[in-house]
Amino acid sequence: MSDSSAPLPVSCYTRTLGLFYFSRLCSKIRLHAAGKLDESYFDMLGHGFDGRTCRYLGVPYEHIREWVIAGKSDEETLERCFEEGRRLTAEEILIYNSFMSKRGWRDDETAEYIPSAIRDYGLTDDGSIITDFDLIEMDEGRWVPDQWKEAWAPEGA
Repeated sequence: MSDSSAPLPVSCYTRTLGLFYFSRLCSKIRLHAAGKLDESYFDMLGHGFDGRTCRYLGVPYEHIREWVIAGKSDEETLERCFEEGRRLTAEEILIYNSFMSKRGWRDDETAEYIPSAIRDYGLTDDGSIITDFDLIEMDEGRWVPDQWKEAWAPEGA
């Protein structure tokens, strides 16, 4: 659960060159380096969705951290990932975005993790929190019903 007085990382749905979550990973790195990231995020730096993103791109977390701390923008950092790891096709970005944004819905986290996290975070279990992204956005005060629809709209629409 996040501390309301600390600055928050950007939304899971923020896109970088079409990719969900990457800007959040970079945002957490910047906040941590500046000493402004709430301690509740520390254990997952480079793990969880951060780790999945790094493995999907084929780049170690430490490299991304180094580039971000050196002052590269999210876009520049992702371009470096494409150079060092692998360049994603439009279909691979779709697969990644689909997996990440739907994690927790009809999978191995549905029955236990999501309900447990809702309780642990002190959130209301009214059936509207279905995915990990929902849980994160709700915990950080950004969640609105069906926000995924806008996130999936074509960029620039």
